[in-house]
Amino acid sequence: MTEPTPVPDAAGGGSRTATVPPEPVLPAPASKQASNGHRQNGAPRTEATPEPGADTHVNGTPAAVPTAVTRADVRSGDDVEAGIVALWRSYGESRDQSQRDRLVLHYAPLVKYVAGRVGTGLPAHVDVADLIQSGIFGLVDAIEKFEPERGLKFETYAMQRIRGAILDDLRSQDWVPRSVRSRARDVERALERLGAKLQRTPTDRELAAELKIGLAELRELYGQLQLTSVVALDELIAPNKGGSSLAESLPDDAAEDPVASLVDQDSRRQLADAIAQLAERDRVVVTLYYFENLTLAEIGKVLGVTESRVCQLHTRAVLRLRTKLNEQSEA
Repeated sequence: MTEPTPVPDAAGGGSRTATVPPEPVLPAPASKQASNGHRQNGAPRTEATPEPGADTHVNGTPAAVPTAVTRADVRSGDDVEAGIVALWRSYGESRDQSQRDRLVLHYAPLVKYVAGRVGTGLPAHVDVADLIQSGIFGLVDAIEKFEPERGLKFETYAMQRIRGAILDDLRSQDWVPRSVRSRARDVERALERLGAKLQRTPTDRELAAELKIGLAELRELYGQLQLTSVVALDELIAPNKGGSSLAESLPDDAAEDPVASLVDQDSRRQLADAIAQLAERDRVVVTLYYFENLTLAEIGKVLGVTESRVCQLHTRAVLRLRTKLNEQSEA
């Protein structure tokens, strides 16, 4: 640690210390008042500029008072490039993992750039952070296999390796065979060509002729492509409007339909009102047959009439109920 060098006070009343920096890299431009508290012209003196008449030598040695402040922490692009070249040279000789990690940190923005471009054409449920993670492995592999002595630019080489690592990871997660994906792209391109040529949606026969396959083969291909159309259930329907997820919009077959429930309640009420307006004998027949689940013969025993008579009473009650319900619906 550098010892502070005493500097005589210009007013002669004491001394002040100026810390001499060990290197010109980190100067400390701080203004300091003289130790005896004197000021000249009402302003504090600073170490950066010696005052007139002040002794700038101590025991024949010039006092270390900086005359200018430089920002040494700001390095030019040439210095950075020279440092990277030296780092590559050192890594090529030693293959030290710590030096490789320094190179990874330096070229990490390349991974984010490539992942952003690849993620542009992917579905919304694909997380860019996962792409960046895959790209980091590609960057590490590119650093380990790069040969600077060939005179090639590392950025161009690394971007290809990063993109390849991201695509390989995406393909490993895809459950659809690559051949089916390729045929799906062929169908899409054929549809675009025919649509531009015919100015309408092409038929299946025209599409099959464009693909040079049979109609039956095209329909079989449709069946294969139908399995590739999947969506994420947690994907938002309207993300910009704070909408719900797709899973919340799926119908529940076990849930009760509120509209059907209201219609059923209203129909039951109208039916009860119509039954209440029937004659007593007809009302008993309807009640025993539909609510007590008795047969016509059993109803005849209850009423003390024949089964044929019960059938006549039932028919008359149904006709009267139908008439009354029609009147209520028209009203």
